[in-house]
Amino acid sequence: MADHQDEPYSHSLPLPDSSGAVPTSTEARAKRRIAALEDELQSMRQERRGKQRKTTFYISQGRAIRRMGVLYTNLEDLIAENDRRYEEGEEGATPEYAFTFSVPRQLDRLQRGYIILTQVLPWLHEKLTRLDVDDSQDMLKQLKRGADAARGDDTSTLKDLVATWINQDFHPPTLLKSDDKHTRGFVHDICGKLLCPSEWDWSNNCVKTGIRDRTSDYIVSENSWPLFLYENYAVNLDNLEQGLFKSKILVQAFKAVFTSPSSAREADGDGDGADILENNRRARRQLNQVKVKTCVRFALSNISSWRTVDGDFDYEVFWSNVVDFFEDAPGPVTRQRVSQLLEWWTRKIFGKNHREDLTPEVVSRMSVTALAEQRKALEDAAFDSD
Repeated sequence: MADHQDEPYSHSLPLPDSSGAVPTSTEARAKRRIAALEDELQSMRQERRGKQRKTTFYISQGRAIRRMGVLYTNLEDLIAENDRRYEEGEEGATPEYAFTFSVPRQLDRLQRGYIILTQVLPWLHEKLTRLDVDDSQDMLKQLKRGADAARGDDTSTLKDLVATWINQDFHPPTLLKSDDKHTRGFVHDICGKLLCPSEWDWSNNCVKTGIRDRTSDYIVSENSWPLFLYENYAVNLDNLEQGLFKSKILVQAFKAVFTSPSSAREADGDGDGADILENNRRARRQLNQVKVKTCVRFALSNISSWRTVDGDFDYEVFWSNVVDFFEDAPGPVTRQRVSQLLEWWTRKIFGKNHREDLTPEVVSRMSVTALAEQRKALEDAAFDSD
């Protein structure tokens, strides 16, 4: 009797059917199937949210690539060049292009671009090592989405701002409209002057007509430094490096893109000392400035959408020419001038910083240290009096 009470729900197992399955109720089977589908749906939702978070992260991180890394080069080309160099180094092989001139320079640009890329995105190199091919390709796709979106935003911002700056600084008879690029370029007298190759005089009607008519005597290409790159928009033909990359419009554009559009109003003096980007600027500032120079040229032109070639002017080669100016100095004297130019940019954007002059001796004369010593002296005096 007691044994029967301990097993109140004991029943005999139904006999299996012809398939060998033990019969179950329709309701129970439906509940189990619904529960399994709900678990599967929950897993799918979590996986989807994970993918969305990754996509959002990669796109946001990718926005830095065109701004601080490489403006044109495909990410796959940078990765492939780094892989090629590593493999050749492991095998002790002679580089395939060792006896040509132009190709090694291009490959050096690719390798420098890869190093800059891994400085901008410190996590990328390890990710490329761990991810499989499909995940790696998807990651690069999302990074490029972010990179191209940022470039589009920057060119759109500068398109509006450059019009405002030209109108304010030059007061042209025909004001530029922020939403219209068709009246810019060489058809507009001020834009034409700023875009004019520095070796020609835009005030000369022959030059102006030749450029506008696109004659063979006046080919505007990436092989000339445009006047907008020069300080006060004036060039010394006997010293073409003098004042190069020191123009007001470049400083305005840099501030608009990398600090804020409102900060671009103060381009004449030094920066305000806001060093919020100080930790990163030294590794990245050269490429940042190159990107700005290219975007300003685009904003002054009359082409309405981003492209690599504008007439006879190749933006990608122009980008390379500016990068080479900073990174391929022929010797120590030139490198010193480049360093001075970069320091000039640092002052313009970030202001002056004298923290290296705060030696212990100088700090010892300042009020925080003086107050600490006074408080200690008063404490000692009180102790002695007791």
